[in-house]
Amino acid sequence: MSTIQPFHLAFPVNDLAAARSFYGNTLGCSEGRSSDEWIDFDFFGHQLVAHLAPEECGHASSNEVDGHQVPVKHFGVVLTMPDWHALAEKLTHNGIKFIIEPQIRFKGMVGEQATMFFLDPAGNALEFKAFEDPSQLFAK
Repeated sequence: MSTIQPFHLAFPVNDLAAARSFYGNTLGCSEGRSSDEWIDFDFFGHQLVAHLAPEECGHASSNEVDGHQVPVKHFGVVLTMPDWHALAEKLTHNGIKFIIEPQIRFKGMVGEQATMFFLDPAGNALEFKAFEDPSQLFAK
């Protein structure tokens, strides 16, 4: 089995200071290199780059998934269940407004998972999820 390599994702923000605070302080991502136009973050072991591009910010489309409107454009990480619960508690304590509150989706079905959705300050949708049974990640 090969080792999973970190992914790289670049995304737009409309305010680098707000991105720095949200990803650094709220989510606890350490900062890497930066300029006046972008910031690298260690996003749970992956390289996330916030690029200043206000005209490209926000989300618009959503699809129904398990009775909820899920933003089509979103990104996030699959955490362990204890880490997911800790993050959900931290975000709730910090007053994050959720698009979809922390919950169990597909309960009792293939792919059962803990999930939560929220927006960063630029309107980018994030999803964090976890599985009691990690083999369910790609189960059909």
